[in-house]
Amino acid sequence: MINYQLILAAGAGIFILLILIMMVRIHAFLALLITSLVVGIIAGLPPLDLIQSVQNGMAGTLGFVATVVGLGSIFGALLEHSGGAQALANYMLQKFGVKNASWSMVITGFLVAIPVFFDVAFIILIPVVYALKKQSGKSILLYGIPLLAGLAITHAFIPPTPGPVAVADIVGADLGWVILFGFITGIPAAIVSGPLFAQFIAKRIDADPPELTENETSSLSTSPFAIIAIISIPILLILMNTFANSPLLTNHIPDSLRSWLGFVGHPFTALILANMVAWYFLGIRKGQTPKVLMEISTKSLAPAGVIILITGAGGAFKQVLIDTEIGKMIANSMQAMDVPLLVFGFLIAAIVRILQGSSTVAMITAAGMSAPLIAAFGPSEIQKSLLVISIASGASILSHFNDSGFWLVSRYFGLSEKQTLKSWTVMTTLIALVGLATILSINLVLS
Repeated sequence: MINYQLILAAGAGIFILLILIMMVRIHAFLALLITSLVVGIIAGLPPLDLIQSVQNGMAGTLGFVATVVGLGSIFGALLEHSGGAQALANYMLQKFGVKNASWSMVITGFLVAIPVFFDVAFIILIPVVYALKKQSGKSILLYGIPLLAGLAITHAFIPPTPGPVAVADIVGADLGWVILFGFITGIPAAIVSGPLFAQFIAKRIDADPPELTENETSSLSTSPFAIIAIISIPILLILMNTFANSPLLTNHIPDSLRSWLGFVGHPFTALILANMVAWYFLGIRKGQTPKVLMEISTKSLAPAGVIILITGAGGAFKQVLIDTEIGKMIANSMQAMDVPLLVFGFLIAAIVRILQGSSTVAMITAAGMSAPLIAAFGPSEIQKSLLVISIASGASILSHFNDSGFWLVSRYFGLSEKQTLKSWTVMTTLIALVGLATILSINLVLS
């Protein structure tokens, strides 16, 4: 029997969320909480139960996400301040040469965005792109698009960046599997949307970028090998824990050892250890005082706080969908129409992304709507991690006028709106489509 009250609640929820963000311009944190309350009221959830549902959703999400995002933000800020991003870019250019600079840029972007926020990493590395254009005389897009592709893919696909961390927690996916499949999916997406697309679009669009101001470049430098090693610490520890608990190795590792591997490889411990290494080798050893390092760490938590609160509100939205049984209704409808869970997550994220611009809001919304379907579809741990990347792919699609990233690229590359649509917007769409195709292929092989 069709429950029209639940259908009305679900439809009204998405509509109200988009109106609040797009037209009323209410912050996504508040908009998600308002939407959660409205959905619960329309669905008939008792008022006090609704408040408890929102509270449980916030609490259940923030316990993990707040810690990981906070630690990841401090880690990224220490790496950013060290000047390691530019050192890594310069090293890659030396190895690849100017002729293959587009490949060095995509690899640099891919690595740097693991600990550093997208926009910060872009601003740090843009002087390298400018220098390449000046040296070669070719279109800035030949080097800029690969850099952007590497940054965008890692930022969306690979923890400990906030987006995949938040989605993984909401849908209950293991971060180790998310990291592994994020890398596997990210590589073909980076190749197609980066160097290959750059070769095509650079022949058709050129532009004169504006001059950089002094404060947009980094004054410090460090070894690129040190940066790669430090970035690898949390990733390898988390993956070690995942593999130690996989069915292939569970029976071959003593329980006591697996327990310690689980402790060291937990995202909390892994990121704490990575922070301590970065604090010493990129801070104290380079002559930075504890006071300066404290200021860097404190400043890094400001943007993290916004992401944490939005994620918590997304967790509240998810819990309301579960408690009202809207999620169960959507799952039954999807099963009747034979819509795969991976495709559903991608489509919801893509729709929200295109309509309101923010990839973070798109990912959180899609995760909130997908999480209640987990019980109905019964996905494996691997399939839940693939769902995270599928949602991330959908949230990357078709960046245009309502996305701040669109204007960041337009400004720094000196592109018109039409040129930005033909380059940046197409690049983000290629990331999304290649990401989805890769995820579906992996699921087909492993299922």
